[in-house]
Amino acid sequence: MAKTTPLTNTEVKQAKAKDKVYKLSDGNGLQLRVKPSGNKSWLLDYVKPHTKKRTAIGLGGYPDVSLADARKLRSTHRELLAKGIDPKEYKDEQGRINAEAASNTFKHVAMAWFEIKSTQVSEDYGIDLWRSLDNHLLPSLGKLPISKITAPKVIEILKPIAAKGSLETVKRLCQRLNEIMIFAVNTGLIHANPLAGLRAAFQKPVKENMPTITPGELPQLMRDISYASIKLVTRFLIEWQLHTMVRPSEAAGAKWSEIDLENKVWIIPVERMKKKREHLVPLTEQTLEILNSLKPISGHREHVFPADRNPRHHINEQTANMALKRMGYEKRLVAHGLRALASTTLNQQGFDGDVVEAALAHVDKNEVRRAYNRADYLDRRRVMMSWWSEHIAQAQFGQVRRTCTNLKVVS
Repeated sequence: MAKTTPLTNTEVKQAKAKDKVYKLSDGNGLQLRVKPSGNKSWLLDYVKPHTKKRTAIGLGGYPDVSLADARKLRSTHRELLAKGIDPKEYKDEQGRINAEAASNTFKHVAMAWFEIKSTQVSEDYGIDLWRSLDNHLLPSLGKLPISKITAPKVIEILKPIAAKGSLETVKRLCQRLNEIMIFAVNTGLIHANPLAGLRAAFQKPVKENMPTITPGELPQLMRDISYASIKLVTRFLIEWQLHTMVRPSEAAGAKWSEIDLENKVWIIPVERMKKKREHLVPLTEQTLEILNSLKPISGHREHVFPADRNPRHHINEQTANMALKRMGYEKRLVAHGLRALASTTLNQQGFDGDVVEAALAHVDKNEVRRAYNRADYLDRRRVMMSWWSEHIAQAQFGQVRRTCTNLKVVS
């Protein structure tokens, strides 16, 4: 068989159109196809590795793809053939991978991750979580393929936030980024998590306890609440949270359907609890009085504490914080600190620590202890909560009880 003489640039450039399609060969399967319209394009003629059938793959049109470029592509494809890889199948697969990567953007993956994450956290926490992604990450990373997310790129995005001193925000964003990337690994979108050591690039936030007051300051707090220039629903919200010892979001989102007046218990469902466990709160005489006072205001609505502007929704969980701030408690007490106040008081009074923790809906981190302490302590908590509510009621008149031995129950 005669050896094919390689084409020259001049031959390729001057190849004229004819009545029919014809091809000029450069050797080793590379051909220039010339159509009657004058259009020129490159083809690589080859034998498929597995079926041994002859086929061709397009390499692009001339002059966009020059003779030199076509020869480089021929070499690349023949290297694949030498490894038993079909160039056409490889090209199709790469196209599929690239298209999939383009569709699997950070936002797309984050949304898929959040769909699962939202079932594991309370509704309010989920809203806060997605808002943080929307505010800080999606504007810069949202349209990027998940495979293109790198640590240096993310660090540049987080640096301005850290520079403002918002280290707690950076910590949470790093945690959420890692959860999203691990989700991407587990679903086969990427091979490894490139953000595994991200938090090491930033200072650790200094852990600060929620501001709270001492048990001895309770009478002054109750006087301040009584005389404060705040809306009635807001006052009831603060008192409700103080009596029930729940988290701000759990208090603000309370629904009438969750209140079991017959059994005098407030049943907070799984989806509204931070730890995704149903929580029962015994209702005392004082908390029942709060509900009776609220019935004319919201008894016909879904939420116990309706929002002022849109009563169909519940009051904002930050409302109590803002009210305390206006009352002069800025940096001294936040709504979440009411839980700490209750915990400190009850522990000082000698109540069983496990019962106090159960009332706070805390989950023991020790798996062995948690397995043995599954009891809800509901009867013991009723006694304790009654003492706590009475203690608060007396504080409204400037009195603080020092002992509670007549109400402590150990069995």
